[in-house]
Amino acid sequence: MPHCGKAAAALGQPPGKEHAVIRVIKRYGSRKLYDTEESRYVSLEEIGDWVRAGQQMQVIDNQSGEDVTAQTLMQVMLEEGKRGQSHLSSDLLHGLLRRGSDVVSSGVQSLQGGVDRIVQASVDRFTPLRQVREEAEALRQRLDALEALVRGLDEGPEPEPVVKRRKPGRPKRKGA
Repeated sequence: MPHCGKAAAALGQPPGKEHAVIRVIKRYGSRKLYDTEESRYVSLEEIGDWVRAGQQMQVIDNQSGEDVTAQTLMQVMLEEGKRGQSHLSSDLLHGLLRRGSDVVSSGVQSLQGGVDRIVQASVDRFTPLRQVREEAEALRQRLDALEALVRGLDEGPEPEPVVKRRKPGRPKRKGA
């Protein structure tokens, strides 16, 4: 699936940076969509695939020059819904129709708040983990020192030879 490779090369962009270039699609009166990059007609499904892959699109009405990108992307979503592939809930679509872009803005803000909470919770977990690691390392060092002490006790100095002593008070007999 090509993505404006020629246009990116013409602008001096390195390979893999093609998505920075906006792919221009012309819509004709017959509702046919013409990709100016590949010089061929394309389907709504292809446009949906390109957008999901990160490609920026601009759809221009060939007769009026009007930007009809939003309407075309809505058509993509409508066609996906007809095929049972829509990822949008009825509640979201109702809200979009009722409140327009306010719903999208509040949804983005809500999502950002959720991401912020997840990141903060992750950061909060690192502090106790770091403390546990430090304590475990201190315990390992103390255990190593204790093992060395026990080894030292086991190996210890050579025992002194035991000398038998006689009981005091009895003289040693001569000739015995």
